[in-house]
Amino acid sequence: MTHDAQSALLRAALDAAARGWHVFPLRPGTKRPALHGEQSCPGTGPCTNGHRKWEERATTDPDRIRATWSHGPFNVGIATGPSGLLVVDLDVPKGKGSSDAPCGAAAFGALCERAGHAVPGTYRTRTASGGEHLYFTAPTGVRFSNTAGTVGELVDTRAWGGYVVAAGSVTPAGPYEPLYASEAAPLPGWLHSILKPAPKASAAPSVALPGQSSRYADVALTAETRNVAAAQLGAREATLFRAARALGRFVAWGDLPRHTVEQALQEAGETAGLTVAECRSTLRSALNWSIARNQRRRGATA
Repeated sequence: MTHDAQSALLRAALDAAARGWHVFPLRPGTKRPALHGEQSCPGTGPCTNGHRKWEERATTDPDRIRATWSHGPFNVGIATGPSGLLVVDLDVPKGKGSSDAPCGAAAFGALCERAGHAVPGTYRTRTASGGEHLYFTAPTGVRFSNTAGTVGELVDTRAWGGYVVAAGSVTPAGPYEPLYASEAAPLPGWLHSILKPAPKASAAPSVALPGQSSRYADVALTAETRNVAAAQLGAREATLFRAARALGRFVAWGDLPRHTVEQALQEAGETAGLTVAECRSTLRSALNWSIARNQRRRGATA
């Protein structure tokens, strides 16, 4: 890669930081973080007091950015959570054989129409695959997480625990380009309602009312599997662990077979990037804990 290209990537990082967005380096020509992992952490520099992941090391400091990008033509990642952003990812179908195939932009446009609003005008980029990223500022005090398919088909979101590739980055599939370089608009209220974080669970054991149908268990299995498959680097095992604990109660109550839960979460974990062994170990301990803790429903007689 030429020096001019490396300089352009540095400018892209500085431009994002000037907007208040926290950036970190991605491997040249890819979408993967360029920072070391926990296993190879040297325990020096930013990690002197313990390993710091990409989300924690993302910065808006121009001096740190110049120092980092002086070492190579890194693509630019934007850590959405620390940046106060919620980015809507409008994807395109993986199989591009038909121009009539639905896409995320069409699904999002239809959703906006049903909500009685135009597609919001906000900062947006075109992704290397031909999709779009719509940037919104998240409301103060609300901690959104990543979603996959919650808003609509081929419509994902990135917030805490997630990141997006910044405009100016280039991959073999193509460049990331600004389409509408205005300021990021506040997250629309109707979209906030869809993505509103669920209330924190009680510390007490999860329970269900007697006679609760297996329909709720099926819905929970679908939702948890989707969350695990969409988990980002650094949050994958924790997401899988929480999902297994949440679904273990349905196994204990006889609403879901254990093998069904294990297979669904195993496949989702591997889709997210975990190894077969990592998934099996996490699932075994989390399910065993949850099943032992949820032997009886509330209101059930001994």
